[in-house]
Amino acid sequence: MDTLSIDTHIDALDTAGKALLEAAAAAGPDAEVATCPGWRVRDLLRHTTTVHRWATGFVAEGHAAPRPMSGETDLDGDALLSYTREGHARLVEALREAPGALECWTFMPAPSPLAFWARRQAHETTVHRADAESALAAGPGPVDPALAADGVDELLRSFHARDRSRVRTEEPRVLRIRATDTGDVWTVRLSPEAPQTVRNADGPADCELSGPADRLYLTLWNRLPQESVTVTGDASLARLWRENSAV
Repeated sequence: MDTLSIDTHIDALDTAGKALLEAAAAAGPDAEVATCPGWRVRDLLRHTTTVHRWATGFVAEGHAAPRPMSGETDLDGDALLSYTREGHARLVEALREAPGALECWTFMPAPSPLAFWARRQAHETTVHRADAESALAAGPGPVDPALAADGVDELLRSFHARDRSRVRTEEPRVLRIRATDTGDVWTVRLSPEAPQTVRNADGPADCELSGPADRLYLTLWNRLPQESVTVTGDASLARLWRENSAV
């Protein structure tokens, strides 16, 4: 699977943000966010718009060094929805208008800074869309399989390739992730060091998580219970992921 195009990621960000806002409006600001214990919808919106506005600064202003996020707004109700909608629209616009040769700070490897921010914010917003939908009776809806597989790839090969990953084992172990609909396969080599993930590697695995790409995506982001996918082999590695993979 190749990384999706910049335009595809921007479109996904646009779609996910609008769906997030629709779900948040339907649920109401005081509704509990089932996927984020302790949060209500207002907390989710305040967090999401803070991230969107932070990301927009790098894309629109080309900051070459990391900058802290600003404090979260104390807006609520319809005013918070409008503020979040405005921040999302600004981010989409900034990405669409940014030059391909954009130079700015990023925090994970990518083909370009523009590719990084488009991909990262597409998945940031898609995951938080699922959070908003978890406040509704129907729960999180489906994610496009290609986007979901791309998000699994980002999570495994970018986020958890960093030294800060806490998914580690005392002895070498192998965790395999298999998307049954898209055919994508990842082999995650666990050890006392940060996980190392390769695509489509052969060989035995100690544990395998398999299922449709969108179920894997939301499960690996701890937005669905692990019963949403099939776990074979040593289930302790699946529990290790659940307990230590927060990023």
